[in-house]
Amino acid sequence: MVDQNIILIAYAVPLLFGLALMTKAGESFSPTLTSRSPLYAFARRRHMLGLNIAAFVGFVVSVHTLWISNKISEGGNVCSSATVFSCDDVLGNAQYNVDPFFGISWGLIGMFAFAAVLFITNAVGKEPDAIWAEPYLKYGTFMTGAGILVIALLVSYEVRMGKICQFCTMAHIANIICLFGFWKAGKMHENGSWKDEDGESEAPGNTKSKRRKS
Repeated sequence: MVDQNIILIAYAVPLLFGLALMTKAGESFSPTLTSRSPLYAFARRRHMLGLNIAAFVGFVVSVHTLWISNKISEGGNVCSSATVFSCDDVLGNAQYNVDPFFGISWGLIGMFAFAAVLFITNAVGKEPDAIWAEPYLKYGTFMTGAGILVIALLVSYEVRMGKICQFCTMAHIANIICLFGFWKAGKMHENGSWKDEDGESEAPGNTKSKRRKS
């Protein structure tokens, strides 16, 4: 079986990369990304790429936690540990591993939540100037903001058990990064930096603005 720490690193690296793309650090990746697509010369394009990556990682981690829950229910042992870090103890707890109202697995809830977030990030990433783009970003902000309340509840469960689920924590971090991404995208709309028009003619291979000027 693959070392769980290696899997955690495999999740953490793209998350950090996605976060970097949404900050000033993303400018350092611009030359490499622009060689693949001229659109990545613009901050909002890099920002939405980073947001897409964070949402995708959150979705994959949620699927992973659901898989772990199912394996535990079958009598399997995935990441049990005598230390405080033991996802088996958390995800295998029948009382805390489901929501208190409908009894649905938190992994399944997270999977559908991140799928919705991923839909928003993909849609806005492809059509950032659409009239529905800004409202979609607000929906994403509300969804990931509500996710903070769920995170607080799940962390309280971990405190009661005295155990920490590493993969759950990774999903929580993905949600927080997505919340930051949606918030910053909203700020870009407010301060006028969301538009690319001012610099479109400078992007390599961009002929849209040239046609408009001619």
